[in-house]
Amino acid sequence: MKLHEMTIQQARAELDGGAVTSADLVDELLGRIERLDSDLGAYITVDAEGAKRSAREADKRIAAGERLPLLGIPIALKDLLCTRGVRTTCGSKILENFVPEYDATVVKILKDAGAVIIGKTNLDEFAMGSSTENSGFHITRNPWNRDCVPGGSSGGSAAAMAAGMCTAALGTDTGGSIRQPASHCGVVGLKPTYGRVSRFGLVSYASSLDQIGPITRDVTDAALLMNVICGHDPRDSTSADVDTPDFMSAIQSFDQDKSSSLKGMKAGIPKEFMSVKGLDPDVEAAFNNARKVLEDQGVEMIEISLPQTDYAVAAYYVIAPSEASSNLARFDGVRYGFRDRNASDLIDMYKKTKSRGFGAEVQRRIITGTYALSAGYYDAYYGRATRVRSMIREDFSKAFKECDIIISPVAPTPAFRIGENVDDPLTMYLTDIFTLSTNMAGLPGLSVPCGFSSEGLPIGFQIMADRFNEIPLLKAGYGLERALEISVKPQLIY
Repeated sequence: MKLHEMTIQQARAELDGGAVTSADLVDELLGRIERLDSDLGAYITVDAEGAKRSAREADKRIAAGERLPLLGIPIALKDLLCTRGVRTTCGSKILENFVPEYDATVVKILKDAGAVIIGKTNLDEFAMGSSTENSGFHITRNPWNRDCVPGGSSGGSAAAMAAGMCTAALGTDTGGSIRQPASHCGVVGLKPTYGRVSRFGLVSYASSLDQIGPITRDVTDAALLMNVICGHDPRDSTSADVDTPDFMSAIQSFDQDKSSSLKGMKAGIPKEFMSVKGLDPDVEAAFNNARKVLEDQGVEMIEISLPQTDYAVAAYYVIAPSEASSNLARFDGVRYGFRDRNASDLIDMYKKTKSRGFGAEVQRRIITGTYALSAGYYDAYYGRATRVRSMIREDFSKAFKECDIIISPVAPTPAFRIGENVDDPLTMYLTDIFTLSTNMAGLPGLSVPCGFSSEGLPIGFQIMADRFNEIPLLKAGYGLERALEISVKPQLIY
C-alpha cells in the first residue's frame, strides 16, 4: 500500500505501529502536489512549512504514546474555512490576500485532534458553482480526465482526494457541493444534517443552506471524521444543541453481522427523480445496479413521491442568491480585502471594488438576490420561494414515515467537459437537481461511488436520511461500498 493511497484508518495503524511517520506521509503528499497540481489545480494555497511543523509535533506525541484518530493525519481544507495565519481567499480576487486572525471552529477541532493541515483547496468563487470553473484563480481539472470538470463547488477537495494529494478533506455543501464533486471524482462525500457541524468561521454563501462535511476515500473515513467534527458550538447560532452519536457504530454493526445488518431497511425511490429529463443512460444503469446490490442485502425498495421536485431548483436559486446578496455586502473594500484605489468617491469605490473583485457568476447571483429582495418583489419571489421550501420539507417528512433512507443518482450526468456549460447557467444549475432538495430540507446526504460511464468517468450513488439520522445512511453506504468494491484510483495519474 502506497502512502498516498491510504485511508485514515490504514494510516492510523501504520503511524501507531511505527511503520511510518506523519513526516513521511506529509513528504509523500507534498511531493505529489508538487508533481501533479500544476496541471490539476486542486490547491490554492499549500502550507508546506506549517504541515511539516505539525507533522513533527504529531510524531513526538505518537512516540510518547498518545493515540488520537486524526493525530498526524494530513487533511486539506476547502478555502472557504478561516485558518489563522494562512490566507483564506474563498476562490475570489476580492479576498486574494486576506489572512484571518482566527481558526474556524471545525479547523480548531481538527488541530486539537492532531490533524495536519496540508493546504487550502480550490473552489468556485464563494462556493457559487457546480464545476470549479468559477474560481478567481484557476480551473481545477478532474484527475480521471483532465479535459473534464471535477464538479463543484468543492472541486478542489474532491480532486485532491482522488489524486492522492491528501489523506482526507473537508468541503462545504450548499446545494450539492460536497456530493456532486465526490461523485464526479470517484470518492465519498457526506453532507451532514444542517446544524450538525459548526459553521463558525465558514465564510457564508447562503447561511440557511451551507454545511461543512467530509470528503474521503471511503465511508469508514467519513464516519470517523464525523465523530470528530460534529457537536454543538455556542458561537454558531445555527449549531444544533443535540447529542452526537458514534457514527462509527454504523460501520461496526455492519462488520459484526454482514448477513443481516441491512435487512428490514426500506429505501424510497422518488418517482420524480427518475423521470428527470436528461438523465444519462450510464448514470441510470449504474444507479439501477447499485439499487439491486442493496436489494440483495435485504433492503426493501419502495416508490415514493416528492411532489415539489419540479419547483426545487427555481426556489433554491431565489433563496441562495438572496442570502448571498446579504452576506457578500460586507466585501465593500472598506475594512478588509481588495479595494479599488482609482475611485473618485465612496460610491465609485464601492462600484469599482465589487466589479473588479467579484467574478461574473458571483455578480450574477448578487444581482439576482438583490432583485428578489427588493421592495415590491420580495413576496413574489423570496416569500414564495420560502413557502416552496416549507413544502419540500413536508414532502421529505411524509416520505420518511414510509422509508428509512431515500436513494437517487447524485447528478444527472457524469463529469462534463471543461467549458461545455460555462455559458449556459440554466444547464449548470440543473446539474444539482438531485442534491439541492436535501439542503432546502436540512437533511444529510451521502455520495458513494457506484460505477463508471462508458468513458471511464466515476458515477456516484446518493443516499439521504432524515434530519440528525446519519446512522442508517452510513450503514447503507458502507454496505454498498463493500459489495461493489469500486476502485477510487484514477489510473491516468497513478
